[in-house]
Amino acid sequence: MAEVVELLEGIRSLSPLTGEGVAAQFEAQGWEAEGRPKNGFETSWRKNGILGWIHLYSGGIRVEFTVWMRDVDEDTGYFEDLEAVYAEGERVLADFLPEIESSALSAHLVDVEGTAEDTDEYIAFRKWSLNGRTLVAGVVQQDTDLPVQVVVVLEEQP
Repeated sequence: MAEVVELLEGIRSLSPLTGEGVAAQFEAQGWEAEGRPKNGFETSWRKNGILGWIHLYSGGIRVEFTVWMRDVDEDTGYFEDLEAVYAEGERVLADFLPEIESSALSAHLVDVEGTAEDTDEYIAFRKWSLNGRTLVAGVVQQDTDLPVQVVVVLEEQP
């Protein structure tokens, strides 16, 4: 998961944060393009089993990583023990947080309290401000028939 921290360190000082600039950092750091260019740059990336995406929306940008994922059972479309999968995701998150907090990024991170929206979106999470941008590491499941994931999201809103 050091790949995520390294990429975040690479884009931390990009000003303005642009899709082209983030894509250039993915490429420079050896991430493999997934062949989904949009708006003039590659938006999907992969490195060592970690997935990365660049999303543009309403004048803002979101860089998202999936660092761990457990998919639902293919036959039933559900998990046999969802609480156990949540607990596993929370353990993975707890193991990953020290990588962020002991990295060069830590000097630029400011703890931010989660909102009600964050609590609705994340099963467990940690949230910071990073140079005026929002950084969240958390466990998510978007819907009951979708995978449980540990994600890291850097977001800059206009």
